Amino acid sequence: MKYIIEESLGFIISRTNQKLSNYLTRKFKPYDITPEQWGLLNRLWEKDGVSQKELSEISIKDQTTVTRILDKLERKGLIKRQTSPDDRRSFLIFLTDTGRSLENKLVPIAYEVLDEALQGLSEEEIKQMKLLLNKIFMNIEK
Repeated sequence: MKYIIEESLGFIISRTNQKLSNYLTRKFKPYDITPEQWGLLNRLWEKDGVSQKELSEISIKDQTTVTRILDKLERKGLIKRQTSPDDRRSFLIFLTDTGRSLENKLVPIAYEVLDEALQGLSEEEIKQMKLLLNKIFMNIEK
């Protein structure tokens, strides 16, 4: 049996993710935000004042990657680190006013990108796709 990469689910998911990421990069360019930075900002908009470790866990990124992204966000004035009162070796991450204000600008852009990407799909197809992709994720997570 010949392996045809273009028919591989992994290839299709990866290719689609890359296209979405590139498109989001172009849309976020005026705000100097990358999709990776967007992901962490999004988690902080949900819950501000988390530790770097918790941010790493909820964003499903390794701590080294999270530290690198946070360094960039801090240089841009979008987040600030504060020493944890419970553990002086740990930092809590807080949004600055500027970081918080980006939510109202970036979220509509993200919705716009998704709306374009999901054109022609019914609500049921979108729901089913999310369900199936989450099942795949959970299978690999085990």
